[in-house]
Amino acid sequence: MKAKNKGKDFCIFALLGILFFAAVVIVPFVYGVYLTFTDWNGVSQVKNFIGLKNYVGVAKDTQFWTALLLTFKYVIVVVILVNVIAFGIAYLLTRGIKGQNFFRAGFFTPNLIGGIVLGYIWQFVFSRVFVNIGEATGMKLFEISWLSDPDKAFAAMVLVTVWQLSGYMILIYVAGFMGLNEDVLEAASLDGAAGFNKLRYIVLPLMMSSVTICLFLTLSRAFMVYDVNLALTAGGPYGTTEMAAMHVYEKAFTSRQFGVGQAEALVLFVVVACISGLQVYLTKKKEVEA
Repeated sequence: MKAKNKGKDFCIFALLGILFFAAVVIVPFVYGVYLTFTDWNGVSQVKNFIGLKNYVGVAKDTQFWTALLLTFKYVIVVVILVNVIAFGIAYLLTRGIKGQNFFRAGFFTPNLIGGIVLGYIWQFVFSRVFVNIGEATGMKLFEISWLSDPDKAFAAMVLVTVWQLSGYMILIYVAGFMGLNEDVLEAASLDGAAGFNKLRYIVLPLMMSSVTICLFLTLSRAFMVYDVNLALTAGGPYGTTEMAAMHVYEKAFTSRQFGVGQAEALVLFVVVACISGLQVYLTKKKEVEA
């Protein structure tokens, strides 16, 4: 009887969700893996099985590996900056300063703006506002649009991403700080812990669960960046800011090499999954309980 009730409860509460998850995630993923072994161009009804030729094409696609290396560089810079800035601001916003709730809402606001809209807004800022500032003040840094300079275009991508993601991570870190055990902190203070040493040896270990979440979210979102990349630079100038996700899209839908593009997407997925999984494993090991 109990087993019958459990089966009924499972069907009522979980079965529909599992079916939707399978339809939206599992089936498309499996079908995508199948397409990596075909010569489908994304349009035709014929899908010829060609074995591992698409993966050979991935290995020979130097532009993909260049884009992937650039994405690694982008991810490293973004993850460090976002988490250092978010952690620092969250620390300040939990010290009881006046208007801290207002600042929390203000910092979170950029995360509510969609990536495409955000990219176009900042495109205007870099191309018009900064250039006008440069003309008015004579500052060489703003003489020309950052988006037309290969080195500055990458910095522009990083700046916009950090500006967008930091607010979301701030909220997670704020929740972590507010959940700290005051008895532990008070005991540490009585034992002589203060300032940076208290932050490093007491607060940070207790905050590792928040660090784990923020690192995972930042890693995954930075690796899969596409909307900001498209709206802000469109991979320019001269393809110097084309990230891996944009290259995959261009390969599949613009060049009509859907099989190769899907194979590159699978490679990117495996890379992101392995790095994110390793990050979660390593940071989880450092978590402590108060």
